[in-house]
Amino acid sequence: MKLLNLHLVEEKLLELNIKIFTPAEFKVIFGVSKRAVQGFLNYNTKKGAFVHLRKGLYGLKRSPPNEFVLANRAYSPSYLSLDSALAYYNLIPETVYSITSVTTRPTREFKMNNLAYKYRKIKKEAFTGYEPKKIGGQIIYIAVPEKAVADFLYFVSLGKQTFNDRLKIEEINKTKLFQYLKLFKQKRLITFANRFLKNDR
Repeated sequence: MKLLNLHLVEEKLLELNIKIFTPAEFKVIFGVSKRAVQGFLNYNTKKGAFVHLRKGLYGLKRSPPNEFVLANRAYSPSYLSLDSALAYYNLIPETVYSITSVTTRPTREFKMNNLAYKYRKIKKEAFTGYEPKKIGGQIIYIAVPEKAVADFLYFVSLGKQTFNDRLKIEEINKTKLFQYLKLFKQKRLITFANRFLKNDR
């Protein structure tokens, strides 16, 4: 039976730039049995070497994962959008205290590392308009500015998101914005967006 050494495990994970992993991924990386993996992770999580982020997902305590990377991994398929993406692009001035994403799965909210992660459901036809970006050597998926605004306006129109009158859209491509808004197939959303843009001028 292959024995796992905590120091060597940590070094290997850091070498591979893996800060979030599932037991199945851990098993493949280190070539040990499922039972050995579970025992090793349970023991060393209690000792403080790993963080049990949520069911089936662990993180390296020594080198915590980026919040955006964690958001993508914790509940997929999803991409960062709404307040988190708007703040990332400096389209809203406020500091954001939770990580917001959209998904095609049921709406969810949970805490990891004492930070709230919120996921809002949208229809599959509108699940687009995001792109990969590299953060800390890892890839995240985040809405492009126009899609972040479209997602935001969609949930505001449903009464599920508070309108932010300090949203800056001067640099937003309006043609692209309406292309994304039309994916939701709601006339009232287009009407709402037109009214918002008119009042913003």
